[in-house]
Amino acid sequence: MTAFRTVSIDGLDIFYREAGSRSNPTILLLHGFPTSSHMFRNLIPALADRFHLVAPDYPGYGNSSMPSVNEFDYTFDRLAEIVEKFITAIDLKKYSLYVMDYGAPIGYRIAAKYPERVEALIVQNGNAYEEGLREFWDPIKAYWQVRSPENADKLRHLFTLEATKWQYTNGVRNLEAISPDTWNMDQPFLDRSGNEEIQLALFYSYGTNPPLYPQWQEYFRRHQPPTLIVWGQNDYIFPSDGAYPYKSDLKDVEFHLLDTGHFALEEEGDAIASYIGQFLASRLQPVPA
Repeated sequence: MTAFRTVSIDGLDIFYREAGSRSNPTILLLHGFPTSSHMFRNLIPALADRFHLVAPDYPGYGNSSMPSVNEFDYTFDRLAEIVEKFITAIDLKKYSLYVMDYGAPIGYRIAAKYPERVEALIVQNGNAYEEGLREFWDPIKAYWQVRSPENADKLRHLFTLEATKWQYTNGVRNLEAISPDTWNMDQPFLDRSGNEEIQLALFYSYGTNPPLYPQWQEYFRRHQPPTLIVWGQNDYIFPSDGAYPYKSDLKDVEFHLLDTGHFALEEEGDAIASYIGQFLASRLQPVPA
């Protein structure tokens, strides 16, 4: 059974999904933009017989609190701080990190700070290398350089239903395999009053991530977490150019490029669950059969 819980962190309600016995190895699942822990709705029950799974919603996403930009500092540093406090609040001592999209800069901040807690990495379209920021990012990079209303306006289309649907459908093999529940779940959260300004704040804050790439790469090299890469190779946002460099810094890498798009779990969820089960069973002890 998946439990749907809420914990108070710094006065905010942080919603999370949890399943599996705490006696089993923990996987902490960190979602991307513009979704929430909903992206893990199928993966969690697929692994809950062997693992303890926890998936929080960040502030401003899903069922967690959404303070305004005047009430909360929407930066990746602050989101990582909230997730770090969440980890403490629910008493997670060690865990494997599943990072996707925004989950990567949040998770890598925490991993680099507490490397002894991280048993393994599962990387699904989560970037830590300059090679992974290509054409899609050009207008966002312009916003990092000049935070003007004009540059912000060029990004607002990314919060529309058309753009949200595109994120789920671009690059997939079979459109009939992609449930419309995905974009129809995410879009009402994006459409909430004040949320567009939250997303623009985080687009701007994303510019703080590339300068940290060398630190995260040093974490990879120094601590060598076993790493499973399951990457949708047709992703226009985080292309597979960003997947290959992990191999240069990590010695224990299992590498899978999947013939799908950005939200690879939607089309390749069964394969990803199988890869995770086999990978962690061979790296972590004990993992029940």
